[in-house]
Amino acid sequence: MSEKTINVADAKKHFSELLGRVAYGKEQIIITKRGKPMARLVPAGESGRHLADASGWLKEDDPFFEMIDQIVNERSVQFPRILKEMDGE
Repeated sequence: MSEKTINVADAKKHFSELLGRVAYGKEQIIITKRGKPMARLVPAGESGRHLADASGWLKEDDPFFEMIDQIVNERSVQFPRILKEMDGE
């Protein structure tokens, strides 16, 4: 996973693009203020948790989980528009 450093002013200007790069490009972005690291943007899915981990609201064999897994798998093969724009396509 690649990591990039950006100052807070540029992060404000390009926040939407940064979110796309983190979410879809699997980058990590370190936001700095006056050269000091202040925050890190990382993909939300890095925790490795699954919706099925939320216990008590559905049975483990509920077809809902299979449908969600299918949707996630289908979306993982799509190439987000923000990354196409970054590659100059």
